[in-house]
Amino acid sequence: MAVSPGGRSPEAVAAGSAAPVGASAPATARHSRLTVLSGPSGVGKSTVAAALRRDHPEIWISVSVTTRSPRPGEVNGREYHFVDEGEFDRLVAAGELLEWAEFAGNKYGTPREPVRERTAAGLPTLLEIDLAGARQVRQSMPDAVLVFLAPPSWEELVRRLTGRGTEPPEVIERRLAVAKEELAAQGEFNVTLVNTSVERVCRQMVTLINSYQ
Repeated sequence: MAVSPGGRSPEAVAAGSAAPVGASAPATARHSRLTVLSGPSGVGKSTVAAALRRDHPEIWISVSVTTRSPRPGEVNGREYHFVDEGEFDRLVAAGELLEWAEFAGNKYGTPREPVRERTAAGLPTLLEIDLAGARQVRQSMPDAVLVFLAPPSWEELVRRLTGRGTEPPEVIERRLAVAKEELAAQGEFNVTLVNTSVERVCRQMVTLINSYQ
């Protein structure tokens, strides 16, 4: 069962303080609490973030920097900021990334300043990052709310990872091995949501984000 801070399920939270679609943070809100969405590869983090970006523009979602190549349909500056190794290393050396990690031969990171600006302005702010990044954010911003997105079952996660058709078998094997370790880290998070439906998870995310403004 998905559990929220204070021991209440997301369903209970939603029943008590559901936010209307399109609602924005109060104009008087300042220093918004950061929300971090994480979970194993293939669980649907990017799909949930894309749905939130489309249907809830009041929630600002950070765009990560990566050294990997764009997948079909991805646009620079929308899904990711695509950079080369040299530029990524420069960002790390300059302290311009809030968190960063290397996975499957590629590097990923979150630009620090845009996050600082949005949270300082009181805007609902969301990061969609991997487990290593979530741990780094927890260290540097302990007030952040960490949300773990879990698959309905291990078999479903395997199906999602192997069904992408965008990566070679050896990469998928590495992702599955890492996913097992990531699932074991669920207890480190404040909230767990099971991704049985993107629409349902988005409703729960909006309720949680608004409850912390």
